[in-house]
Amino acid sequence: MPNRLAHETSPYLLQHAENPVDWWPWSPEAFEEARRRDVPVLLSVGYSSCHWCHVMAHESFEDDDTAAFLNEHFVPVKVDREERPDVDAVYMEAVQAATGHGGWPMTVFLTPGAEPFYFGTYFPPEPRHGTASFPQVLEGVRAAWADRREEVGEVAGRIVRDLSERTLTLSLAEEDADGEDGGAGSVPRPPGPEHLHQALMGLTRDFDAVRGGFGGAPKFPPSMTLEFLLRHHARTGSEGALQMVEATCEAMARGGIYDQLGGGFARYAVDATWTVPHFEKMLYDNALLCRVYAHLWRVTGSGLARRVALETADFLVREMRTDQGGFASALDADSGVVDELGHLPAVAGGGTGAHAEGAFYVWTPGQLKEVLGEEDGELAAAHFGVTKEGTFEEGASVLQLPDTEVLLEAGRLAAVRRKLLAARETRPRPGRDDKIVAAWNGLAIAALAETGAYFDRPDLVQAATDAADLLVRTHMDWHARLFRTSLDGVAGAHAGVLEDYADVAEGFLTLTAVTGEGVWTDFAGLLLDSVLAHFRGEDGGFFDTADDAEALIRRPQDPTDTATPSGWTAACGALLTYAAYTGSAPHREAAERALGVVRALGPKAPRFISWGLAAAEALLDGPREVAVVGPQDHPATLALHRTALLSTAPGLAVAVGEVGSEEVPLLSGRPLLDGRPAAYVCRDFTCRRPTDDPAVLAASLAART
Repeated sequence: MPNRLAHETSPYLLQHAENPVDWWPWSPEAFEEARRRDVPVLLSVGYSSCHWCHVMAHESFEDDDTAAFLNEHFVPVKVDREERPDVDAVYMEAVQAATGHGGWPMTVFLTPGAEPFYFGTYFPPEPRHGTASFPQVLEGVRAAWADRREEVGEVAGRIVRDLSERTLTLSLAEEDADGEDGGAGSVPRPPGPEHLHQALMGLTRDFDAVRGGFGGAPKFPPSMTLEFLLRHHARTGSEGALQMVEATCEAMARGGIYDQLGGGFARYAVDATWTVPHFEKMLYDNALLCRVYAHLWRVTGSGLARRVALETADFLVREMRTDQGGFASALDADSGVVDELGHLPAVAGGGTGAHAEGAFYVWTPGQLKEVLGEEDGELAAAHFGVTKEGTFEEGASVLQLPDTEVLLEAGRLAAVRRKLLAARETRPRPGRDDKIVAAWNGLAIAALAETGAYFDRPDLVQAATDAADLLVRTHMDWHARLFRTSLDGVAGAHAGVLEDYADVAEGFLTLTAVTGEGVWTDFAGLLLDSVLAHFRGEDGGFFDTADDAEALIRRPQDPTDTATPSGWTAACGALLTYAAYTGSAPHREAAERALGVVRALGPKAPRFISWGLAAAEALLDGPREVAVVGPQDHPATLALHRTALLSTAPGLAVAVGEVGSEEVPLLSGRPLLDGRPAAYVCRDFTCRRPTDDPAVLAASLAART
């Protein structure tokens, strides 16, 4: 019999609707039930493509005995972290503070007042390697609640007090990165060139010069760090910055973390060599990386970067696009297991058989020969690094491009890839989370719009526009407030958080640059006005939730970039770009003030504030503004517009339109040049003489400070 999750819109919650656990969604009613019964709350947080979330569900939440104990002694609450990032952030902070690490599934025990008092992540069904079993944990918490209630209350109270004291104050009442005390009432200052240079030096120390990327295993794609390095190279000419980007992008593109057949990136590599991925594919990773590779091509003309950008964009449209025109959140890591010949094994009673991580993507030499024949199978095994021993599990290998020497000529390789991809399509596909997350769709809109513009792919620009239309129709209300998620064209009940407003604004502003349609700037302005009205603190920093959002045990506020740009740093970037388009001093001043946190954190922890560093690069460069005026389809207008879009100037704002257009304020008062289409370049409230020559425009935009 379905539990209370049966009517939710989150695919992750719906996965648990048939559990014998009597799950509640996060709601006041759940905590009222805990008060009524005088029992603690078990909070379980995960997401649909999380491998270990599935494991714990199969082992524990589908077990009748475990479920019966849970239902009797707790009120179990299930949360989709992608739907409620605010709930996830607050309790993950508590988990990390208490245990020194975090992750999903996240398991937290709460008082009926939502105060946490015991934490963990994955718990096995029986004791393993010194870790207590989940039944042992449940019994221990039950006993503590029954016999040591006062002690539990003291622990919960102390944790809540500790969390409340962590609220970040931007006047960096502590010393800033220069060791200077801001003093009471001082205005936070954005970082200067010296702070960004210090950040570069820190990244250089962390860089893996042999295998690319930063740090060791597990190794995550450092998309935001790469974007900062590209912008730093553009502003300063630093060859070291560009070399780190080139080495990392090539290593990832040749590694198993990149899908060599279908395009797109897995979440991370479990090793330091990019060989074996954690196979889930997230929308945000692929949007961010698609943009990075497109930007790398813009700098270097790299054929590899061009291929990966386009293949990743095509993957997004082919496999992640929903019927409504938006982009789904994720593809699962797990899928049905196939046999040595690539066939689905028969199982007793029918059905799809066992599931395993990576089953959709990995190959054995025998499977290659079954699809390609003996000769091409052997060549493909050598080309893609498929060995008899295997690079993954049970003799299977993840496809890579391990050698720089091409073993298959281009035409033959293309045929091999087509055959393998067609054969792979007959395998059980990983599950897809069709939930539309506003922020991640904003990132996808920006990536697809730029990739489509760079490589003359109007279909990609149209896909970006369709997703933007969906966000306006379904996620925005009449007060320019956003809903976080939607499913099947119906908005969810949860309010958007700061990253939703900032990333969607970023996507809309990118559409303005590519299409010339000023309506997207108007929509971005509405969203950013909401940011300033509802998310900004008195000190100029930003909170992750609005001032009228549901009150949690603390109001989350985190400027650091993790898997995605933080709402704080994304807001800085979008505010700067919007100010460049409109000349709005309040929006620019808000960005400058909020970037004070980058001044403090950038030199110390550059990998965790990289999007903020990228925004700071834009601020130091101006950002520059280009207004292109001329008839829409005139070849000279198109040439000037393309030249502007291909500029690497950090944070460049580009507007294009007819003479007298009111689409974007940046176009106002820009006449033709002796009757010819013209481009105007402005920076720091000063404009250069207009030009009708794309080469002159390119040189002007390439000039460094």
